Amino acid sequence: MGGFVLMGFSVKPELELAYGSLFLLLYLLALTGNSLIIATTSMDESLSSPMYFFLKHLSFLDLCYISVTVPRFILSTFMGSRNISFWECIMQCFVFMVCAMAETSMLTVMSYDRYVAICLPLHYDIIMDVRTCVHGVFGVWVSGVIAGVMHTAATFSIQFCGPRVIHQFFCEIPQILKLACSNDYLAEAGVTVFTALLALLSFICIGFSYVHIFSSVLRMRSVEGRAKAFSTCLPHLAVVILFLSTGAFEYLKPKSDSPTALDMFLTIMYTLVPPTLNPMIYSLRNKAIKTALRKVFKKKKSIALLLRQFD
Repeated sequence: MGGFVLMGFSVKPELELAYGSLFLLLYLLALTGNSLIIATTSMDESLSSPMYFFLKHLSFLDLCYISVTVPRFILSTFMGSRNISFWECIMQCFVFMVCAMAETSMLTVMSYDRYVAICLPLHYDIIMDVRTCVHGVFGVWVSGVIAGVMHTAATFSIQFCGPRVIHQFFCEIPQILKLACSNDYLAEAGVTVFTALLALLSFICIGFSYVHIFSSVLRMRSVEGRAKAFSTCLPHLAVVILFLSTGAFEYLKPKSDSPTALDMFLTIMYTLVPPTLNPMIYSLRNKAIKTALRKVFKKKKSIALLLRQFD
């Protein structure tokens, strides 16, 4: 089978190079930030609570999520090639949907963890034990794989008519569906609605958790305690709203025949921004992570000085 042509952001090579350079910078920021969180939460024993266990897996998910699409676009931009093979497009769609659904599930699990920690602190160690955490992460990946299989199977079972030109920088399902003949896309539309309902359920669960969290926080007598709780929860809530709202709007809004700037903007907001901002939000707003990062860098400096003495 023939492949597809990814149009990217501009037909002008110089503008496309500018976008590629910007994406490269943001990708390096995401790669560095998420890698630091994974390394720090793995090496520092003080960060062994379920909160940091889930944060470590969220960072790993963010790395997978952004690495599915962005490096391919950067490589294509600098090589001047817009073609992508049929099977590569299938694989990109599958892994992207796995990561997207898994990210939604992970954010839901993290909100439940914060709910138990703040609203049921005396029962936290019992409820959020090792078994619960492992089962939570396992469920996250299972939900992602199921969504990936359903979307990929439904999308690529359709027949494509006309030129296979995708007006996007990766194989995005809403753009692929525009190439469908007649009503062949109805199966994928059904899967999208089903996934949207699951995402809505996740959002309701997250909302339920935060209503109880904020009501408990506002009843705290300690100003310092309230500030600490808000600094932990508000960034998480901001990421959830950004990720789910932009992704849902892009997938559920009416399809237009011609690409718009809004399509590109929404895609960047739910594919590129969350993985880049997550490590910044969690590391800059969290004193424990900042302290652990300082310890890691001090250890590296000490090891470097020790090695120099033997040179």
